[in-house]
Amino acid sequence: MCRLLLLLALAWPVLAQDGLDELTRPWAGRSRRASSTAQLDGRPRGDTQEASNWDNINVQPGETAVLMDEAGPGVITHIWMTFLGPEPQDWAPEGSATHQDLLLRIWWDDQARPAVEAPVGDFFANAFGRRDEVISQPVLVEDGDSYNCFWRMPFRDRARVEVINQGSRPTHLLYWNIDWLELPDLPADTPYFHAQYRQEYPVTPGEDYVVLETTGRGHYVGTVLAVRTRSPAWFGEGDEKVWIDGEAEPSIWGTGTEDYFLSAWGLKRTSTPYFGVPYFDQWGIVGGHTSAYRWQIRDPYVFQQSIRVAFEHWGWISADENPAGETHSWNERQDDYASVAFWYQTGESTFAARAPDGPARRLPSLERLLVPGTVALDPAADGTPRHSPGNALSQTLGVHEVPQLLFMPADGTEVGAWVEIPFVVETREPLRLLLRLTHSYDFGRWQPSLDGVPLGGPLDLYAAEIEGHEAHLLDFWPEPGPHVLRLECVGQNPLSAGAYLGLESVRLRERRPRVAEYGLHADEDWREHRRLYR
Repeated sequence: MCRLLLLLALAWPVLAQDGLDELTRPWAGRSRRASSTAQLDGRPRGDTQEASNWDNINVQPGETAVLMDEAGPGVITHIWMTFLGPEPQDWAPEGSATHQDLLLRIWWDDQARPAVEAPVGDFFANAFGRRDEVISQPVLVEDGDSYNCFWRMPFRDRARVEVINQGSRPTHLLYWNIDWLELPDLPADTPYFHAQYRQEYPVTPGEDYVVLETTGRGHYVGTVLAVRTRSPAWFGEGDEKVWIDGEAEPSIWGTGTEDYFLSAWGLKRTSTPYFGVPYFDQWGIVGGHTSAYRWQIRDPYVFQQSIRVAFEHWGWISADENPAGETHSWNERQDDYASVAFWYQTGESTFAARAPDGPARRLPSLERLLVPGTVALDPAADGTPRHSPGNALSQTLGVHEVPQLLFMPADGTEVGAWVEIPFVVETREPLRLLLRLTHSYDFGRWQPSLDGVPLGGPLDLYAAEIEGHEAHLLDFWPEPGPHVLRLECVGQNPLSAGAYLGLESVRLRERRPRVAEYGLHADEDWREHRRLYR
């Protein structure tokens, strides 16, 4: 019996942390809901007509949908919403706006500016317009398409929640439920919930990336950070730095970006109650994507007068981006950053950041040249085919931006089968050559070469499931004029059912301007010095 009592005593703090202890106490107020449920004469329809199931709206480009506008006092306890994804489908043949195009804004009382202003996706820890699953305590995105949050959002006089479509396509089938408690009163010192998006494409040299800076009293409770790399290698050596109550130097100074997000030795995909990485595509490439969340629910940064939260943007870098031609872990990088800060404070935020409009939130292209793999479907001007005998066709897959070339070598000719993609370089400048390929259960091993020069070893395109992948081949200064990228089949993985090839595109991706400024390898012949920085 004593052992049981001891176990219960030890378990009680855990139950309290989960909020289950609150269920044993009486609650004030009454439950309310703002919803997209079908209406008739201002009331839920609720009849036998099919129109009773039309519980959604479409939001045209430039339009605003008001999801909730209610008098207080009260507290929002749960927000749920869903809508169609951006891909073409039966309900939206031309596709829909992405959740990066949709801007969520929430006003409390008579404040002049919204306390919450963030793209819907980033607010729910889904960056880059992608849909990824998030399983955490305050935010859950099941299967990447049902958006839930349980942040407590108190308000005294009024709460207004709206979504603005800042994309070029409609938002189709937007559903929502916002649950809230109508309260008899709200304590005078109740802090209000805030969330603010900002971005820098790329970050500013010589300055930390600022996530939040505001005056007032409150506590900082979370960060969503999205990074698109513009340099090879690892971006995340920069520390988080927090200035409390106007101090001249930060009294909270971390040990690295991945450490702030409660990981170690880098980041990888994961989803836990208090931290996670919903998306991480490829390690160390130019143009890699990482999005991470950290909820400081049990360990908030508490401030009485002001707070400033920022990240250094330092990390590993390639030798040709270092003025001394060295590779080490401490170089200022110039990657693309976007973030959402989550915090509670009394009074109105003084953070000057505002979310840019929809088009400006989209990452700028890094491609100097993009040649679709489907150009191999057509012969050259002189009638010469661009592939060996076999079946070549255009195929649309959800893992790529544009249709891919699917090439199936003729039976018995798999080894030695080939595909060629021509391209023309206009200006001599530092570039990265890469292929966007498909990996699948019946794909082969293909050797890339440029102008007859082999680049690395064969690329094994086998995977148990269909997935997109970038193969980075070469950092070089190509001479202006025509070039030919060739892929030749050298066999297949023993696990593969075939030796097919799926090629979305051949790309020349820009390097940071300092590579041209330093010009460390500008005079090299890339045929003799085949470099690829990782």
